Amino acid sequence: MGLLDRFKKIKEGLSRTRTNFVDKISKIITGKTKIDDELIDEIEEALLSADVGYTATEKIVGDIRARVKAEGYEDSQVLRVLLKEEIAKYLIEADGAEQVRSTPHIIMIVGVNGVGKTTTVGKLAYNLRNDGKKVLIAAADTFRAAANEQLKIWADRAGVDIVQQQPGTDPGAVAYDAVSAAKSRGIDVVLIDTAGRLHTKTNLMEELKKIRRVVQKVIPEAPHEVFLVLDAVTGQNGLVQARQFLDAAGVTGIVLTKLDGTAKGGIVVAINQELSLPVKYIGVGEGIDDLQPFDRKTFVDALFSEQNSHD
Repeated sequence: MGLLDRFKKIKEGLSRTRTNFVDKISKIITGKTKIDDELIDEIEEALLSADVGYTATEKIVGDIRARVKAEGYEDSQVLRVLLKEEIAKYLIEADGAEQVRSTPHIIMIVGVNGVGKTTTVGKLAYNLRNDGKKVLIAAADTFRAAANEQLKIWADRAGVDIVQQQPGTDPGAVAYDAVSAAKSRGIDVVLIDTAGRLHTKTNLMEELKKIRRVVQKVIPEAPHEVFLVLDAVTGQNGLVQARQFLDAAGVTGIVLTKLDGTAKGGIVVAINQELSLPVKYIGVGEGIDDLQPFDRKTFVDALFSEQNSHD
């Protein structure tokens, strides 16, 4: 997918956020000619309503106030430019999963049920295969009866192989078999789907730790990455979920799904600031090619682009 197509997809996916946030900012600014404290307070409220989060909002607004004072800005129209620059500053740039430095490159996918985890695995496999990588999926969510079937459908759509066993099988055994197979078959990337909820007395976080230990018996430095899948629609509640996974799963990056379904896309900034983790991918639609690598500049440009422009 070319850069222009990628920009268009992200722009379309952010349309609700743009209406809620950027259009609101434009109305606030249009109503005033000079920058004053009241105007900046209104911008602060707009940031909070877009789920940018308290921590990031305080930093962004504080920096804007400092720049206005230090650089002598008076015209309210300059605030749009300052806001765009400051939001970009607080976004963490991230390499996509395509940055495979050793093979097989093992990526664990974690997150609670219902956030789009299985779908994310399929779309990520599709992206990687299109990038010329040999991909293998490990169906290690063995506690949910429908998980294997759903994942098999996505694996077929993505055109990649899958390792799966009977429901109820030890997830560690599936992960072990997949990583061992990948090592012997010259696979570039293994995507390990994991459970988001257990129907047993076993603690989910302990189960994730166990999968890590088992995989390390085959490749000591694995998993190379752990992606936590969050649903953008849940907003700040997603951050509470995330903290539960951070230590136990050793999360290295976030995949933010359903960004097209929320008006609060500012959650990307909140995640970066509250969790100190990069957003690796954003989901901006239901199609197999709608999982986009996160790029700071593209995201901010798409967010602040004109609603009806034909970029």
